[in-house]
Amino acid sequence: MPTATIAGQEVQINDEGFLTEYDEWNEAIGAELAANIGVEMTDRHWEVIRFLREDYQEKGETATTRRVQTVGGFPTKEQFVLFPKKPAKKMAYIAGLPKPHGCV
Repeated sequence: MPTATIAGQEVQINDEGFLTEYDEWNEAIGAELAANIGVEMTDRHWEVIRFLREDYQEKGETATTRRVQTVGGFPTKEQFVLFPKKPAKKMAYIAGLPKPHGCV
């Protein structure tokens, strides 16, 4: 498994750059990952990311945009505003989670 240094910490990543070890993530890493893809984090962004991480711990899989809306309470339109174009993929990347199986 490849490794990368993100926010001064060596982490395991896959071929697409997604973190592969849940416990290696922290908010400094999330902030650097967001900057890498042009997402400027606000408090609302962090609320979504924290929901994704908590939901992943409970369910064992990355939430889709539909689940983020219905369970997390973050409307799909807002997800597209916060994380333009491919919100599910971008949210998972920043949260240090695997890519979701489906976009919805």
